[in-house]
Amino acid sequence: MLRLLGFRIPSLLFLGPRVLELDEEGCAVEIPLRFRTRNHVGSMYIGALCAGADLASGLNAWRAIRSGHPRVVPIFKDLRADFTKRADGDVVFRSRDGRRVTEAVRWADQTGERVTLPVEVVATVPRKYAEEPVARFTMGLSLRQKGAASARAA
Repeated sequence: MLRLLGFRIPSLLFLGPRVLELDEEGCAVEIPLRFRTRNHVGSMYIGALCAGADLASGLNAWRAIRSGHPRVVPIFKDLRADFTKRADGDVVFRSRDGRRVTEAVRWADQTGERVTLPVEVVATVPRKYAEEPVARFTMGLSLRQKGAASARAA
């Protein structure tokens, strides 16, 4: 699945993410700490952290779109992040907003209206800090039908 998505967003493959969970409840993605994802102080680079939050918050939308709502286009409108600890190990990004995201995809497809919802993602380093968060993200996921904006403008 990530390889398919990697054709559209090749930089994701560079990070080596792995999907741990993807179901109706949410998503969990792991990005390993290695040369490609490490910054100058030995923790995960902020770009890799944001990419992990992107995946964890967007894969439920991608799943819903592929399973019956192909006219819907997802994009992120905004991002808020709070970094609480150094991410100095393999990071797991987890979102529990799967049902809300799936419902928003359905709504955007049925109504043609743009839907934007905040998707919460918690990043942890389980091997070092168990379930204690190293970062929290709020991703503004925006969904709309393909061509809906241009049709309204005409």
